[in-house]
This record gives sequence, structure tokens and C-alpha cells, in this order.
Amino acid sequence: MSLTIIKGTILSAPTLGQLDALPGGYLVAEDGLIRGVYGSLPEQYAGAPVEDWGDALILQSFADLHLHAPQYPMLGMGMDLPLLDWLNAYAFPTEARFADTGYAREIYSRLARELIANGTTRVCMFSSLHTDATLILMEELEKAGVTGYVGKVNMDRNAAPGLLEETTEESRRETLRWLDACQDFRLVKPMLTPRFTPSCTNELMAFLGKLAAERDLPVQSHLSENQAEMAWVRQLHPGCQQYWETYAKYGLWTSRAVMAHCVWSDARERQAMRDAGVTAVHCADSNQNICSGVAPVRAMLNEGVKVALGSDIAGGDHLHMFDVVAASIRASKARRVLDNWETDFLTVPEGWYLATSAGAAYFAEQPGFAPGNHLHALVLADDDLPQPHPMTPQERLERAVYLRQGGAIRAVWSEGRKVFSAEG
Repeated sequence: MSLTIIKGTILSAPTLGQLDALPGGYLVAEDGLIRGVYGSLPEQYAGAPVEDWGDALILQSFADLHLHAPQYPMLGMGMDLPLLDWLNAYAFPTEARFADTGYAREIYSRLARELIANGTTRVCMFSSLHTDATLILMEELEKAGVTGYVGKVNMDRNAAPGLLEETTEESRRETLRWLDACQDFRLVKPMLTPRFTPSCTNELMAFLGKLAAERDLPVQSHLSENQAEMAWVRQLHPGCQQYWETYAKYGLWTSRAVMAHCVWSDARERQAMRDAGVTAVHCADSNQNICSGVAPVRAMLNEGVKVALGSDIAGGDHLHMFDVVAASIRASKARRVLDNWETDFLTVPEGWYLATSAGAAYFAEQPGFAPGNHLHALVLADDDLPQPHPMTPQERLERAVYLRQGGAIRAVWSEGRKVFSAEG
């Protein structure tokens, strides 16, 4: 049996809006699974080695449920363009470079290390349409300690030659080749990824829906991000009243589906998400950068829709989830103003829950540091910051969200294994 005992100020998000703090607490895991959080070390562990972090915060690590790995090199570029123009000018050409497997290895190894060093241990991630580069991405993530899902993008229409799969048959063939090559991965699993409805022919969508059912595969895509995009979807699928129906009619609208953005999802579309158990991923930075709008996150939460957070690099310009939490809170305050001050904004505890427990729920984990969960945790040292007064753990977390310091994360555990230490 392997035993991990971490001591410090333990802070977790067991429910939306609540933070539980235990200064001087012990977080205990056996064989990678959490046994419990204790105020004093149980007698059965007397004499066992303890990793004592003093007063540092012991926090849940992050789950980023929407990001585009091949867009990592173009972070912070093209932010003055609307979505469809941005895709054609920046995203598609950048992703085309991943036909070069050497380039893919260089970029993806760096991305994986940066994710772990900044406390992101679970992902739902888009690759490009390139099978070999997607497999390299999965290798590098698993090597670094990132867990979760990666998708080889499917797109067989509405892009320039060289930026899409030239035929539907090629897309089908490469998808099957990719899935066959995924068998040996333990912590990073495949996820079907139609880029979005305009990029996929009806024949390709039908193939992916059949594949999802036959192989019990999760699905990720985009939904109601931008009004021009939505108008395009209506032109392509005049028989569908709403965007979500273009996924539902092909079997891609399931409890294992993750849909990013949902900026313009109205009450009917939100009800469809709730009824099917679809997870909506809020990407506040991207929605503002590309002028898509401000998602109705509070309405989703009030109506029982599952909501988690995504960095959405490179539409989003921050990979680090502390920044993503802060952006989500700020966006919710803008939404409050737009809704004539009738909508409650997200609080820091709520934003933190969405970045940690809500994302972990997609991976069948219970909220907070619940017994039976896999150990996903980080150590945050904030002792270099000035102290305005004796601060509570909750105040320290709030300041960490708004004032992220480089190097403040001292250690990270993923799936029960220590995968990062600032000491090397």
C-alpha cells in the first residue's frame, strides 16, 4: 500500500458557494484514493511520513473542461477579430502546423508541463485534425501527469484546402485509426470531437453519433457561442429550431457530452442540457475577447444545468485557472449589469467550486476532498504577500484568485501521484 499524508491549511469546495477550511489539517490518501481530512492524525497512521507544508493552503487542483491544445502557440493573438474571422485568420492556420509531428512534440510537451506546474490536472481538450499529433499530445499529457480526455478534431467542410479533412471518408478512417491507437493510454482517454456543426457534414455527424453509441465514447463540441455562428447553423440545418438539435439528431447529445460556451442558450436550450445531463463549459475570457457575449451562468445553475469552467485557449488568453476563475466572476458581474441588476454574480467560493469540484464531477468524483476520490491537490504558498490583517483561509484563497503569483504553487498531485514539486 502507498500512503500519502499532506499537512497544511486544507481548503475545499464541498458545495456550490461553500468553502471548508481546516488549518493544521491532514489530508490522507491510500493507493491514490483519499481516505479523509483530519484535524489530528489518526492513530493508525502514527509514525507514517508526513509532508508538512506549515500554513500553506492545500487546495483541490483544477479541471479545465475546454481548451484547444494546438492553439497554445498563438495565445494572445487575434483578439480584435470576431469568432469566424479569428478562426480563419489565426486558429485554422496555426492548427495546420501540427501536421509536423516534431513541432507537435515540442509544443505539447511544453503545454503539458505548464498545465501541471499551474495545478491543472484534469482536462477535456481539443487536438487538431491530425491523428499522429493527437497521439503525441496524449503521450505528453500522460507523461506529465495530466488526466482526462483528448479529442482528434473532425472537420470535413467549410475550411480552406489543407485546413480540413479533404473527404468524409478520410475523417472516418483517421478517427478509427486514432481510436485503435489509444488502447494503451491509462489516464488520458479519447473523446469524440466534431469541431462544431458548420465544420462537419451530416454524414460525418451521423458516423460520430453511431461511434459514440457503439463504443460508449464521450463527446465535446461548441454550442451557441456567437450569433453569426448560430445563424450559419440555422442555414445548414433548417429543420432544427435550435443549435443543440443538430447534435441531438445524430446521437451526440448525451450525459457524456461537454458543450463549450452556451453564451446564447435560451431557456429551451438550457432545459435540453439539463434533461440530457449535458455539461456546459463557461469560457469567460474567450467570450469577451472575441465579443461573443456573456453567458447566463447563474440561470444555468439555478435551472440545474451542470456547469464547469474552461480556459478555451487561445480564444481565452489565460491558461492558468486562477485567472479563469477571476474572469468568470468578472463576467458574471457584467451579466448582472446587463440583466438590470436582477442576476446575482458569482462569488469567489462559487467560482472556485466551478473550477474544481464541478469539473471533477464530470470524471465521476464527489465534491471537495471526499473519501474515495482520487487525490488531485495542490499546495499554494502565499506567505510572500503583505498581510493587511490576520487573514482567514477563505480570504487567502480570494486573494490568490485575483493576485496569482508565479511560483506560488509548490507541489501538485494528480490521480494520487505527486507530479510536480517546485523544488524539482
